[in-house]
Amino acid sequence: MKVAVVGAGWAGLAAAVAATQAGHQVSVFEAAPTLGGRARALHATLPDGTSVVLDNGQHLLIGAYTQTLDIMQRVGALSTELLLRRALSLPFADGSGLHTPDWATQWIAPLDALAAIARARGWRWSDRLALLRAALAWRAAGFRCASDLTVAQLCHALPARVLQQLIEPLCVSALNTASEQASAQVFLRVLQDALFGVRGGSHLLLPRVDLGSLFPQCAVQWLQTHGAHVATGKRVRQLHWCNPGWRIGEQTFERVVWASDASNAARAMSECALNAPPALAGALREWAALAADLRFEAIATVYLWGEGVRLDQPMLALYSTAQAPSQFVFDRGQLGGPTGLLAFVVSASAHDAAAVQAAVLQQAQDQLGLRNLQVVQTVVEKRATFACTPGLRRPAQTIAPGLLAAGDYVAGPYPATLEGAVRSGWSAGS
Repeated sequence: MKVAVVGAGWAGLAAAVAATQAGHQVSVFEAAPTLGGRARALHATLPDGTSVVLDNGQHLLIGAYTQTLDIMQRVGALSTELLLRRALSLPFADGSGLHTPDWATQWIAPLDALAAIARARGWRWSDRLALLRAALAWRAAGFRCASDLTVAQLCHALPARVLQQLIEPLCVSALNTASEQASAQVFLRVLQDALFGVRGGSHLLLPRVDLGSLFPQCAVQWLQTHGAHVATGKRVRQLHWCNPGWRIGEQTFERVVWASDASNAARAMSECALNAPPALAGALREWAALAADLRFEAIATVYLWGEGVRLDQPMLALYSTAQAPSQFVFDRGQLGGPTGLLAFVVSASAHDAAAVQAAVLQQAQDQLGLRNLQVVQTVVEKRATFACTPGLRRPAQTIAPGLLAAGDYVAGPYPATLEGAVRSGWSAGS
């Protein structure tokens, strides 16, 4: 079978690997000159003149991302040189927060996460017990709740300390949606896999290399070695139904996996419907309407540099407010980058780059005691993820016969994460 994959982000590459492994003849078309979609590398210069490779947004993986880790292993991208694996740890600069004790790091789930909760620094025993009771109640209910429930409603009885130091940062980082608006059901699914799923599901995996080197480059090498064709700078401008199959340019494919972002996909399907048979055109327009109706949230990554700066940990949690918007900071110097380079992540960002940048500089001074930091670059992805709200209708994977969508926005149990993208891509390509 001839298979075309349009888009070479993580979803598209996962679809291409799955289709190639299934023995199909695969062609990948990517409009951009680089691979990886939103998870791609950028080039910048530090204030001291040093060239550096950044990311188009700092990412974090967890051990529960089983499909992502599996496909990375398949293409040779999973190693300790590329990822730093750490047991669940969300420390703040003041020493408080979650920390898995060394003696519990090899325990099976959920005992390792429960040990981290039991040993949370700065928490009262009432805080710990309240969270443990809630977690066990969620498990007893099969991690299911009413579809219209928000995370804030689900967790309203938890102590303020637990909400501030665990629930809020986990919610906004996993769903990129504030707890007052975020889907409790999707949040519970992430917690289920992370805390009660596979061994090491709660572990944090911090990239030691830029995101282009982490998976896309290895995936392309694997694809080319196994006979797939990968073309960058190749925009697919038109898609035509030619019973049977789909035509891209002069080529006809029995299956097309459309793996671009939701807005591009909605536009492409609407255009394709103009020349499609009536029944097919209706399906294309219906799918495009769902994709176009998605509401998006921004993610900002503020890269700052200070000579000789080093954090106590490769990653620290931050107290986030409207005036102090960053939830996490990563010490890139401890993750394979130059000393002094820090990446501050602002999920669900609501301000422009200049305002976010100024607020993060002040936050670094107030919470980390770091003065005289210099700005390297601020990256704002305005349409980074869809708003993961209760009862959200997401477009289906199957658009029409032989035409499938792949992306983190496609209907599925996960929010807009790398795991959601990879799962969608693998399913579409298999």
